[in-house]
Amino acid sequence: MTWNPRWKLAGSLGLATGMALALVALPALVFAGQEGDVAPNEQVTFTKDVMPILQRSCQRCHHPDSIAPMSLITYEEVRPYARAIKYRTGLRNSPGVAGIYAMPPWYIDRNIGIQKFKNDPSLSDEEIATLATWADSGARRGNPADMPPPIAFIDADEWELGSPDLIVSSRSVTMKGQDSDWWGPIGDAPTGLTEDRYVASIQMREVNDLDGQTGRATIGGLHIFHHLTMRQAGPDGMVYEDEAAQGWPTHEVGRNSDIIDPAAGKLLRAGSKFVFPSAHLHSTGTDTTGHVEIGLTFHPKGYQPKTTLVRVGGSTGDLDIKGMEADQRIEAFTTLRENTKLVSFEPHMHAAGVRMCLDAIWGSTVETLACAGYNHSWVRVYTYAEDAAPLLPKFTILRITGYFDNTPANKNVSDPRNWSGLGHRSMDNMLIHIGRGIQLSDEEFEQELAKRRESLTEGQMVPGCPLCGYSKMPVTTASNQTP
Repeated sequence: MTWNPRWKLAGSLGLATGMALALVALPALVFAGQEGDVAPNEQVTFTKDVMPILQRSCQRCHHPDSIAPMSLITYEEVRPYARAIKYRTGLRNSPGVAGIYAMPPWYIDRNIGIQKFKNDPSLSDEEIATLATWADSGARRGNPADMPPPIAFIDADEWELGSPDLIVSSRSVTMKGQDSDWWGPIGDAPTGLTEDRYVASIQMREVNDLDGQTGRATIGGLHIFHHLTMRQAGPDGMVYEDEAAQGWPTHEVGRNSDIIDPAAGKLLRAGSKFVFPSAHLHSTGTDTTGHVEIGLTFHPKGYQPKTTLVRVGGSTGDLDIKGMEADQRIEAFTTLRENTKLVSFEPHMHAAGVRMCLDAIWGSTVETLACAGYNHSWVRVYTYAEDAAPLLPKFTILRITGYFDNTPANKNVSDPRNWSGLGHRSMDNMLIHIGRGIQLSDEEFEQELAKRRESLTEGQMVPGCPLCGYSKMPVTTASNQTP
C-alpha cells in the first residue's frame, strides 16, 4: 500500500503511530506451517485473540490512508509484522535497543507509582503475553467467525474527540529542510467569540504540507513544531492576569488531548485572542510549511465551574549534560503552597531526556507518584483517573527527577559527543514538569479525603494520598507536617 500519512495529528489519534516507524525498522517474519498441530483450545489466533488488542490500541492509526506507514486491519497485513509487534509491545516503557521505545507510545512505568490514568491505551501483561504467544506459535489466523466487528475510524482530517465547537489556528510558518532550530513568538490569533464560554476539552494538531517523504526517521521528523505555548489576551493584546497561574496546555509533537476536569472548566473570554509567545520549530529534512490548529469544545451555556485548574509544575535550569554518558540524573524541587489535587503528570525534556519521575515528600514520607520514559519525538501527558489523582496537603514538596542519555544509543540526539545545558533547541536541554492541579481549601481537602477513604479500610495507605491512613487527622496538622 502507499503511505499517505497527511500528518494532521489530532491529539492521541497518533497513539499507535510510533509503533509504525518502529515496526518497519525490524525485519518481517514469514511463518511456515501456520495452522500447526496445537489443539484448538490451546491456540492463540488472530481472529479471536489478537484482533481485539489491535482494535483497542493500534488501529486508530494503522488503517488505510491514515498517519501510520502500514495498515494493521487484516490478517494478511498484520502477519508479516508478528515478530516486530511482539518485540515492540514487550518493551513497555523501556528505551529498548538503540533508543527505540515501547508501543503503543505510553511510557508509564508499571512497577512503581499510581497506575490508573484516563484514556490509557497501554497493554496489560496478559495482552502482551498473548501477542508474544501468537508470534511464537506460528501467527495463526483462526476461525473467521471469531473476528470481532470492525471499528469505525476517525479520518485523518477529523478530530479525536469529535468536531470542536471552535477552531483557532496559528499563522503558517515555513522551515527549510536543513534549517537550524528556531525559537520565539509567532504572533496571535483572534478567537472570534462574542460571549464568554467555558472550555471542556482542548485538542491541538499540526497541519503541514509534508507527504511523508522526509529526511528524518522519527515521529518528530514529520513535524516542524516541537512545541507551541499559548496565552489568552484581550483585544488590546494584553495577557490576562490569571493566565500565569492557570495557563493553557502546550502543544507538543505527539501530545494527546486534554479533557478538563468537569468541575474546572477554563474560561475563554469574548473578544479574546490566543497569543503564541514560544514556538520551538525544527527542520524535517524537507522544506515544510505548517501551522497549529486548536480545537475547543465548550460546556453548555450557563455552566459555572466549581473550582479552578492551575499549573503544578517544577523545573530547573541548572543542567549539566555531559557528552557520551548515559544515566545522568538531575533533580528539581517545588513546594505546594495550597492543598492540591494533582490532575496530570507531564514530563518535558529535550533530545537527551529518556525518563522522568515525580515524588511527593511530606514530613518523613517520600513516595513516588509516577515514573515514565520520555521520547523527545513523542510527548505524552498522563491524566490521572478521578479516584486515583494524588491528594497532597499544603507544604508537600514535589521532587522532579530527570534521567538523560547522551550516547549513540539515544537516536534522538544528533551528536552525543557534545555537552549541553539549558536552552531552547532540541540539542539543548530542559527539565520541566508541566502538571495541572486543583487547589483545595482545608474544608474541600477534607471532603476529598473522606471520599477517597470510602473505598479503603481504616488506616489503609494508598499511593498519592499521604493522609488517607489518618482518618481523624485534621488538615491543620497535615499543613504543619507533624503526623
